[in-house]
Amino acid sequence: MEQKKKESARVYKQQQIAPGIYDMWINTTLASQAKPGQFISVYTQDKSALLPRPISICETDITNSRLRIVYRVAGKGTAEFSRYKTGHRVDILGTLGNGFPLEKAEGKRLFLMGGGIGIPPMLAVAKAVKNTTSVDVIVGYRDKELFLAEDLQKYAAVHVATEDGSVGTKGNVMNVIEEEKLVADIIFACGPMPMLRAIKQYAAKKGIEAYLSLEERMACGVGACLGCVVKTKEVDHHSHVNNARICTDGPVYNAEDVEI
Repeated sequence: MEQKKKESARVYKQQQIAPGIYDMWINTTLASQAKPGQFISVYTQDKSALLPRPISICETDITNSRLRIVYRVAGKGTAEFSRYKTGHRVDILGTLGNGFPLEKAEGKRLFLMGGGIGIPPMLAVAKAVKNTTSVDVIVGYRDKELFLAEDLQKYAAVHVATEDGSVGTKGNVMNVIEEEKLVADIIFACGPMPMLRAIKQYAAKKGIEAYLSLEERMACGVGACLGCVVKTKEVDHHSHVNNARICTDGPVYNAEDVEI
């Protein structure tokens, strides 16, 4: 297993791709070890902010040693990142988390489901999965600002839901499955907790294997703050209780193994 390390990297380029959504490529040696579903922790230059911000890996360019992150400005830390220009130093720790079990999708019909800022890691998965029977990407947005939809279309069939009905199916990702009568044998998903709960219920009802990335719940990303604890079926061997820290044990879990 690759060791996580802190690195002083550099911004290759950055642009805003939707209101409050930024797309940053970083020159870093970590690109070669990144797996779909993993994340990096990004440190601010503000010394009063002690904890880094965990951000999922959207894409890798191993040839040029670059990682791509797509994130929403949600506070002071991410607002600072959004101002970074080409060549700016960016301190990162990675690669973190377990990633999606891509091998389990071989020979199967796969749903990749993303909602909001849970959409970026689905691009890395869509690029990486091999030998599947079919891949349907089902993504949910607030409105017509369909960030990353064109990127995803290069690798799979993309089905869109928007909360306001401006594009695709009005509603959420579950409404898309129902309206378009889509079927799958396995699901990989990342998004807000209500969406993941609905997918867990759907998968249980249909007898489908589902793997959920619970990254929405993370705070520090390095196991220090205990802000991301989730109840699990298995007893944690450190604390001897049915809890796991998403940032160190996850963020990807078999839906059957977690209470959400």
